[in-house]
Amino acid sequence: MTEHRAQFDFSIGFANGGGLDGHGFRLDLPSADLDEHAIGRLLVAHLGLALVRDVRLTDLRIVEEPHRGSRGVDVPASGRAARVVDLSHRIRAGLVTYPGLPAPVIRPHLTREASRERYAPGTEFAMDVIELIGNTGTYLDSPYHRYADGADLAGLRLETLVGLPAEVFHLTDAWSPNERGIGAAAVADRGVRGAAVLLHTGWDRHFGTPEYGRGAPFLTEDGARHLIEQGVALVGIDSLNIDDVESGGERPAHTLLLGAGVHVVEHLTGLGDLPPRGARFTAAPPAVEGFGTFPVRAFAEVPAG
Repeated sequence: MTEHRAQFDFSIGFANGGGLDGHGFRLDLPSADLDEHAIGRLLVAHLGLALVRDVRLTDLRIVEEPHRGSRGVDVPASGRAARVVDLSHRIRAGLVTYPGLPAPVIRPHLTREASRERYAPGTEFAMDVIELIGNTGTYLDSPYHRYADGADLAGLRLETLVGLPAEVFHLTDAWSPNERGIGAAAVADRGVRGAAVLLHTGWDRHFGTPEYGRGAPFLTEDGARHLIEQGVALVGIDSLNIDDVESGGERPAHTLLLGAGVHVVEHLTGLGDLPPRGARFTAAPPAVEGFGTFPVRAFAEVPAG
């Protein structure tokens, strides 16, 4: 489905005095046939303004451009079946997810050849053993990962893991090698209560290479605080870690999010294939008691366009 955005300059006057001006502003549109007044109303909703007296738009252009997730702009569903987008890295023997952590080892418990002696002619099975650390591939952190008295994997409620509204923030241009932190300002333009906030940084392109472990983007402390205050249910990122692992031993994002009962999913991939909003996100680990982190098959259901 072709998506459209409006580009314009604006001037807003308030009933109680004062005004607000903006230049080169861009706003998601539910359709391309809206007039200036309708776009003005969307702008007011996006900015969350009250007591607005008048809105003037100039240099208005409608452009074909993917949506970025403007607050207050609802895009109608098509009614067609959803497509499913896989957001997980594949796990294989020897895979290095996080530098310094052990790679998975896969070995047979019962080979197909040996199983033929146990079953009827023509019937055979393979039974295998995998040894891996929980921090392998795309995985979810429960509060127990950080806190001894926090909920472990078996203690997580399924409704906090399955079918969450996905608010995807496309942030490939919001950080740089010198400014790797993603702060509150980058995720403050829409409501996220009860949602899975997915941070698309583009760092997943380095997964499985030495470059993946150095210079990765992360969520800052103030970014984590903001998301908690807004009532987020889960935060995921397509990067090495949700924290900065190169600035010492403190882990403020893990500490704050898991302390507030917010699940963390790291090493996602494919977030660039998701719309800013409208998808449903699922990342459910097995219910392992006394365990804090485990790989998930994370995916999103996206309404067909």
